[in-house]
Amino acid sequence: MRRIAIVGAGQAGLQLALGLRERGYDVTVVAARTPQEVRAGRVLSTQLMYGPALALERRAGLNLWDQQTPPIDGVVISPVDPPGARMPERAVGARLDAPAQSVDQRVKTARWLELFEERGGRVEYRPVAAEELSELASGYELTLLATGHGPLGEVFGRDERHSPYERPQRVLACVYVHGVRPDPELPPSFLRMSAFPGAGEFFVLPALTGSGPCVILLWEGNPGGPFDCWQNVSGPGATLERSWELLRSYAPWEYELCAHAEPTDPGAALTGSLTPVVRHPVAEVAPGSYVLGMADAVVLNDPITGQGSNNAARCADRYLASILERGERPFDRAWMHETFATWWEHARHTTAFTNMVLDAARPRHFEHVMAAAARHPALAHRYVNGFADPADYQDWLMDADRAEACLAAVAGRSVPQP
Repeated sequence: MRRIAIVGAGQAGLQLALGLRERGYDVTVVAARTPQEVRAGRVLSTQLMYGPALALERRAGLNLWDQQTPPIDGVVISPVDPPGARMPERAVGARLDAPAQSVDQRVKTARWLELFEERGGRVEYRPVAAEELSELASGYELTLLATGHGPLGEVFGRDERHSPYERPQRVLACVYVHGVRPDPELPPSFLRMSAFPGAGEFFVLPALTGSGPCVILLWEGNPGGPFDCWQNVSGPGATLERSWELLRSYAPWEYELCAHAEPTDPGAALTGSLTPVVRHPVAEVAPGSYVLGMADAVVLNDPITGQGSNNAARCADRYLASILERGERPFDRAWMHETFATWWEHARHTTAFTNMVLDAARPRHFEHVMAAAARHPALAHRYVNGFADPADYQDWLMDADRAEACLAAVAGRSVPQP
């Protein structure tokens, strides 16, 4: 029975651990917090999982919340320019081919930890410092790092080829609430995004938390802009109050829908920022001893495109297949690089797309595609459903010539070259 250690207990680490345990591997997970501490703590993310990633969970029998979680059946993206001026004629919206879901990571992580232990897995509840990785790795045939928080992520060197940003591109704030009314002009199960040129974005997405169905309000603010205003805000009540202040000025129709909202619990808010980065996947923690990074530890995207949990689920699935295929052969450095490469073939598309959406200087062909998608439902459908698998964008959206060809076919017009 092969011995494997996984540092980190999120979507990727626990999904992989449960898959390995089901197949008889001796697996130890090192988690910073117990299930009780996770449930009682602060929200961890604004996770959003699309159909293909949810299918991986269902195939593994880990879809424990399908009946309680409100489905996200579609997405609508609405430009707001100037502030307070809704522009429905420029909105891009469509139904998803398969519903998406958002399950509070506190709910999922806590239950999956318990399930892993119920199935005979071992969990060590303690923090791990970067300098401890060498000793940890010496006791296992394979050690994976599934958390990039703090100094742990720094054990993997930055990959400059795929990391164009050296600082955060958005300031983030979210609050989980009950009591948001649906937009009467949209299906109640749609995710709503309002885009404010030069300021940032505001999202409203249905979700499930410990107290039942809820709504997540998420702000993505351009640094230095009007949505970069969370430094003196602490706790869900204050986060909701600041959200109301912004909505009154920038999206009064959303304020009317959110005016009677209440935070779901004392830990229902999260503020901060992150720098998108791609890191080298393998770190030498002692001479001849290596650890393999996975998910956010080595590919960290801004949440603006909702790819984090999807990347994590796909990473766990690819790594599981690679470990099983390895049989009794050693998990050497070459195998680690090959294993990461099988996942990077997908993750590179999510990274390129997310970075393009983040960039204030988006290419002209992208703006032309979005303008055309507001008028042509077929194009809007393809764009919205690309979030579920951004690899599709490579064939038409990420390149000016291919975008021109797509518009000529779908919208009956061409795109001027940038």
